[in-house]
Amino acid sequence: MKDRPSITAFYPAFNDAGTIGSMVAATMKTLEELTDDYEVIVVENGSTDYTVEVLEELARRYDRLRVLVYQHPLGYGGALRVGFAHATKDLIFYTDGDAQYDPRELRLLLPALHDDVDIVNGWKIHRNDPFHRIIIGRVYHHLVRLAFGFRLRDVDCDFRLIRRDIFEVIDLESDSGTICLELVKKIQDAGYRFAEVPVHHYHRTYGHSQFFNFPRLWRTGVQLLHLWWKLVVLRNHLPRIREKRRHQVRHARRADGPHALQQPRAGHRPIPGEE
Repeated sequence: MKDRPSITAFYPAFNDAGTIGSMVAATMKTLEELTDDYEVIVVENGSTDYTVEVLEELARRYDRLRVLVYQHPLGYGGALRVGFAHATKDLIFYTDGDAQYDPRELRLLLPALHDDVDIVNGWKIHRNDPFHRIIIGRVYHHLVRLAFGFRLRDVDCDFRLIRRDIFEVIDLESDSGTICLELVKKIQDAGYRFAEVPVHHYHRTYGHSQFFNFPRLWRTGVQLLHLWWKLVVLRNHLPRIREKRRHQVRHARRADGPHALQQPRAGHRPIPGEE
């Protein structure tokens, strides 16, 4: 990896008026230290508070901030897909706009993105949530690790640094919070390599979680079952991923010339089932 890669940082924002300003400010300062080529994107996801007004003021202050406003909620997954699609830099960093993670800890993720690593995933040192959320989160974590065959320590940690060319291979479809499972499962199935870094998790100081209510938990359970059926049982995504990975590997090796096989890099990973 080059010393100062270009980076897109983006946040999905829903009723985050009390936190998104500090998130953007901290991100801008951190990116200035890490790279000369960066952008920050906020996907405003149909907020009903004054998030839009805060973002308009931030956009006047920061030239490198792009705000994408959607009047009707896209869903968490829809907001992530929009952010990934609009990113233009080599690396994509994303987390949520509610300030439960500290964007300054991007400094911890970047050094872990070696040439043989494609995605750096944070893992929560300690989860600062109400007791019932911690219990539900632990049950959920163990359930999805078993059901989907995840190898990550903390698949539910939305604090990630990803090589953008991964999205030349994987296609995301989910509109709900299950997109995080879809993302990790498809990246894992494509043979990309993960690194994990401990990060801090903070108590929510503004607003409330949009996920932790019983009707939404029920819908999430149904969506999880549907996703498991598609990705684990049917596995219809695998032929498309393998074909795109073959193309990516061939392109990377042609670009690197006669030394392509001396050092494993992002485009050179073995394709699952074809090692």
